[in-house]
Amino acid sequence: MRLPRTAHTSRPWRIHEIAGDFTVEDVWALPTPGGPDDLGWLVRQIAEGISGGVSGEGPVSRLLFAVRWKLGALLGWDEPGTGIGTRVSFLRDRLPADLRDGPQGPDLGSSPFTSLYLRDDEWAAEMDNKTVHAVMHIGWVPDGSGGYRGQMAVLVKPNGLFGTLYMAAIKPFRYLGVYPALMRSIGREWQANAAKRSAH
Repeated sequence: MRLPRTAHTSRPWRIHEIAGDFTVEDVWALPTPGGPDDLGWLVRQIAEGISGGVSGEGPVSRLLFAVRWKLGALLGWDEPGTGIGTRVSFLRDRLPADLRDGPQGPDLGSSPFTSLYLRDDEWAAEMDNKTVHAVMHIGWVPDGSGGYRGQMAVLVKPNGLFGTLYMAAIKPFRYLGVYPALMRSIGREWQANAAKRSAH
């Protein structure tokens, strides 16, 4: 399910205009088969998961997220005044007029993410703390067999040397625990909602 970075960089996404100084950290094919107009369903599913605090399944994934948030609380990584609008500028301020005036995307509640923009084939949201400024990009792409599926890319800009070291330190845990659990969770929920999508 993990894809090369070119699976993201080779597509004419609008995010390239906005986050060109970010590094493409990860690209994943999502287990969400559908039709050409189904991105909205995937965006709603992910938004509900983010705003509801869903962060993957399984004991390993839950433990990693619990440790991360505990460390953040102890070290002040996620305190108000350390993120977007204070330490770094909103990427929304970089949006060209057509994206700025268009749909922003869903409200992500009290989560650390904020929607940037929503189009027919892509959605982007950003978050920032003392370790990293990151973008979650969800695209809707042909699957090569006549259908479509979701594709997730994570773009990052580490905050100095500490942020770079932090990203390197958590990399094996992301690949071994967090992402596999997240992909299973997304796929199961997508299948569970199949009847609702077909009714529309």
